[in-house]
Amino acid sequence: MDSHTALDRWHEVAAHGSKPDDLAAIIHEDAVFHSPVVHTPQVGKPIVVAYLSAAGQTLGNKSFRYVGEVVGDHRVVLEFETEIDSVQINGIDMITFDQDGLITEFKVMVRPLKAINKVWEMMAAQLERQKAVPG
Repeated sequence: MDSHTALDRWHEVAAHGSKPDDLAAIIHEDAVFHSPVVHTPQVGKPIVVAYLSAAGQTLGNKSFRYVGEVVGDHRVVLEFETEIDSVQINGIDMITFDQDGLITEFKVMVRPLKAINKVWEMMAAQLERQKAVPG
């Protein structure tokens, strides 16, 4: 599968709320997630789905939008903007796909520092809520 098709699948899942089942369908079993606030890579489909689902709930509000993209061979870089509690957030998603179009690596970078702190606060709360809900 080419990067454009894989990216279209990502946009479809993100546009529909980054639901865990939808994410699981596009994430490789051995995927790796790199958080802007967690210093170690998070490895494996379940944890990557949990982080991306929490991010969708945290960042995916009405102000969220992708404002740029660079598409390469099995890798894309997406720039996004959003606002949470009057904090302007700017960041990028760097996504790597395998030959089947599954996400093998997802790296998020966020700026400025005030935005990183807000994302950390909101993501921690969302991940705690997910733990409280039986899977």
